[in-house]
Amino acid sequence: MMHVTTKDGIRLHVEEAGEGTPILFVHEFGGNHMSWEPQMRFFARRHRCITYAARGYAPSDIPSDMEQYSQALAADDAVAVLDGLGIGKAHIVGLSMGGFATVHFGLRTPERALSLTVAGAGYGCEKEFEEYFRGVSREVADNFERQGAKEFSKIYALGASRVQFQNKDPRGWKEFADRLATHSDLGAAMTMRGVQARRPSFWDLEEGLKSMNVPTLIMVGDEDDHCLRPGIFLKKTIPASGLCVFPKTGHTLNLEEPAAFNAQLAEFIAQVEAGRWLPRDPRAIPGQIMRTN
Repeated sequence: MMHVTTKDGIRLHVEEAGEGTPILFVHEFGGNHMSWEPQMRFFARRHRCITYAARGYAPSDIPSDMEQYSQALAADDAVAVLDGLGIGKAHIVGLSMGGFATVHFGLRTPERALSLTVAGAGYGCEKEFEEYFRGVSREVADNFERQGAKEFSKIYALGASRVQFQNKDPRGWKEFADRLATHSDLGAAMTMRGVQARRPSFWDLEEGLKSMNVPTLIMVGDEDDHCLRPGIFLKKTIPASGLCVFPKTGHTLNLEEPAAFNAQLAEFIAQVEAGRWLPRDPRAIPGQIMRTN
């Protein structure tokens, strides 16, 4: 365990295990660095695996100024972790909030990414729900402040795309919910207001995504309704991307279906490292139904 310091002086808690090509795991809003334990244990057998607590999540620093939280800072914090460990390039793997950070990592610093894995990302992206999402995010922030994580986690952990996890794996879901209850009230509120409620839609990033040539794996659960369309949009927009949809699965992909998640991620990384995860063949014309000449 160690700390790295960002350019704006925030100390981030970092943990690592294993040796080999680096993989950096970036956690979701409802989780923390410990949410990646099934992946840290699996991939550390042949990779240098790194996970960290985002700003606002203990034992990392928890700034009280909302302007010290943003989507750009979240992406740059991932770069700061690599810098602090002396790592030039890594496979970047993010879930939900971490998936957004992973997309922005690829847009801002593509030269530092061996690949990008964007899992369960999309909330607030759909343009018709954008303003609603911003309002709900601010309401969630208020609830974390007023009720505290210990109480509000009981509600948040039973969201429409979380109950799938509870139904499949009650012990795993309870561990997730108990961990959520320990989050910083201040850090959760500031993250919701500063990052979640202000981040741009993927549709607003279309031109940049079209020219982002980093190999990208998009993963989404088929019952994670507000991530399905964003996932398809990313697939259609990022040149060297592939889409994996997990059946009967919600939002917390890496914990809900750890074996499937690990297998898919391992195959993706193997193809990238073999130079075989390529941009879509130009002959695969999206508008063509059947070839006639």
